[in-house]
Amino acid sequence: MTTPAIEVSGLRKAFGDKVVLEGIDLTVAAGTVFSLLGPNGAGKTTTVNVLTTLIRPDGGTVRVAGHDLAAEPKAVRAAIGVTGQFAAVDELLTGQENLQLMVELNRAAHGKQLIAGLLERFELEEPAQKLVATYSGGQRRKLDLAMTLVGNPRIIFLDEPTTGLDPRSRRTMWTIIRELLAEGVTIFLTTQYLEEADQLADRIAVLDQGRLVAQGTPDELKRQIPGGHVRLRFTGPGDLEAAARLLTGGVRDDETLTLRVPGDGGTESLRILLNQLHDNAIHTEDVTVHTPDLDDVFLALTGRPNVEEVAK
Repeated sequence: MTTPAIEVSGLRKAFGDKVVLEGIDLTVAAGTVFSLLGPNGAGKTTTVNVLTTLIRPDGGTVRVAGHDLAAEPKAVRAAIGVTGQFAAVDELLTGQENLQLMVELNRAAHGKQLIAGLLERFELEEPAQKLVATYSGGQRRKLDLAMTLVGNPRIIFLDEPTTGLDPRSRRTMWTIIRELLAEGVTIFLTTQYLEEADQLADRIAVLDQGRLVAQGTPDELKRQIPGGHVRLRFTGPGDLEAAARLLTGGVRDDETLTLRVPGDGGTESLRILLNQLHDNAIHTEDVTVHTPDLDDVFLALTGRPNVEEVAK
């Protein structure tokens, strides 16, 4: 059995009288993308800071890359890379000099080849000799992640890595994250962009006021929220009439010859529905499954819309 990349049990953290994390339990499988969602102030960055040894927890147990966080912090730091909300780059150095600094700090072998490969991978060859002070936000984020990769970490923490980036730069970061995943790297991602989590994450946890209120795959979370339905379209009014009598609770539209039937979007419930139609010789022309999106999930679980996503 593969050892999880991250195991957290009963994690607690408070700053004075303010409890920020209250009994967090989560497991991140190796070689996956795990996304932590939550509104501002929910405790996402505090969670990352604890898991990356930047601050000490007040309670609970944490294992990262198989190492106990409290007993083996140096081993944890050696196995991870961290890219925060704000690019940790030296503006008085060029992009290439920033990478060279990381090569020297990590005593990485074949430094020249490593730097050249990272500059090419992150599309930073053209500005490599320019001061980072002249870089765009997207270029800084890409350089920051490139510097993180110098140490060849197997677990990378990305704390809101695309906040403030333009759509093209965000898509480039998504491509890089998928490439890292294909190489077996584990990604722990916090983000305010629900589409980002939906696109990238294998599993999602929703954090609200210091507590995890839900965990699962994106599809599992969507199926927990009411509003899912199956839309059936028929070739004629006879089949529509028969289906409406059979499937009570459906909403019919005679003009479009469609019937909307409540459903959770799961394969088992869909199979049962289609078998009912088949057994009653009712023919459908088209079947479409509709499930709530992560915006609906966020609203239902936290009691408010994701304002960052709405404002985007």
